[in-house]
Amino acid sequence: MDFTSPFIIHPLILLLAFLLDLAIGDPGWLPHPVRIIGSAIAKTEVILRRYLKTPLQEKSGGVLLVIMIVAPVFGIAFFIQKIIVSNAPSLHYSINALGLIVLIYLTSTTIAVRELINSARIVIESVKNKDIESAKSNLGMIVGRDTGNLSEKGILKATIETLSENLSDGIIAPLFYLTIGGLPLAMAYKAINTLDSMVGYKNDKYKNFGWAAARLDDIANYIPARISGILIVIVSFFVSRSLFTVHCSLKTMINDGRKHLSPNAGIPEAAIAGALGVKLGGPSTYNGIEIQKPYIGMEKTENYLIASEKAMDIIKVSSLIGTGIAVIILYIRITG
Repeated sequence: MDFTSPFIIHPLILLLAFLLDLAIGDPGWLPHPVRIIGSAIAKTEVILRRYLKTPLQEKSGGVLLVIMIVAPVFGIAFFIQKIIVSNAPSLHYSINALGLIVLIYLTSTTIAVRELINSARIVIESVKNKDIESAKSNLGMIVGRDTGNLSEKGILKATIETLSENLSDGIIAPLFYLTIGGLPLAMAYKAINTLDSMVGYKNDKYKNFGWAAARLDDIANYIPARISGILIVIVSFFVSRSLFTVHCSLKTMINDGRKHLSPNAGIPEAAIAGALGVKLGGPSTYNGIEIQKPYIGMEKTENYLIASEKAMDIIKVSSLIGTGIAVIILYIRITG
C-alpha cells in the first residue's frame, strides 16, 4: 500500500496522535475541527430554516445540511492529507516537519480519550467527596439529560453510560475510520457525529430537520459500536481477572444490547453493565420531559462508585487495545 495515498494514515502517525491526545486532550486555546464544524452547523441551520415551512421541506433541508457539512469536511481533510504526504514515500525519508505536526494534530483531534476520562473522573471525584451539586453540574456538561434531580446512584449510572457510549463514538469509531479511510473518512465521521449531537433529536424542533443526521449517524456507528462491545467483553477479564465476568458481559450484551432506544448505544452499554454487575437505563428526564428507557443489565452490586471507577479502567484498556489493533492493521496495509 502506497503511504502517499490520502486514504491511509501511517501507523506511526496514528500512534503519535493517540499519545498527543493523551498528553493534551482538547485545550481551548488550540483551534479544534469539531468546534469549527459545530459553528458551521449552527450558522447553516439558521440560513436553511428561513426557507423551511413544511415537514417535508424540513426533512429536505436536513438532508441538504448533512451534504453541506460532511462533503466540505471530507474534501478539506482529503486535500490537507494529500498535500502533506504527496511528496513523502516513507517516514524514513523526507516529509515536511510542519506538515507532519499538522497531520498528527488533526488526527489526534478525531480521538477523545483524555477528555472522556477526565470528564468522568471529575464527576466521580465530586461524588466521592460528597459534593453532589458539583457532580450534577459537571455531569450536565457531558450528558444530554437533566441532572438536577439525580441521586448519587443516578449520577454514577449516567457516568457509566456515557463512558460506554463515548468509547464507541469518541474513540473506537474514529480509530475505525482512520484505519479504513485515513483522515478524510475520520473527519467526515466527526462531522456526522457532531451533526447528530446538535440536530439529531426526536423533539418537535428536530424530528424532521435532524432525521437525516440521526439516520446517518446510526449507520456510521453500527460497526464501531459492536467492536466497542466486543472490546469491553474482552477487557472485562483484565479488570476482573474472572472468566465469569467475561461470560456475564457477553451474555448481557447479547440479551440486552438491543433494548436501548438507540440501535448502537445499547451494545457497549449492555457489555459494560454485564461486566460491572450494574443495572443501567431506566427513566431519564430531558428538558423536563421524562423518557422511559428500558433497563439494561442486572444489579449485582450496590456500590456504583467502585463500579464507575472500574468502568474508567475498562475504557482506558479498551482504548489502548483498540489503538494497538488499528496500528497493526495499518502496518499490514502499508507493508502488504
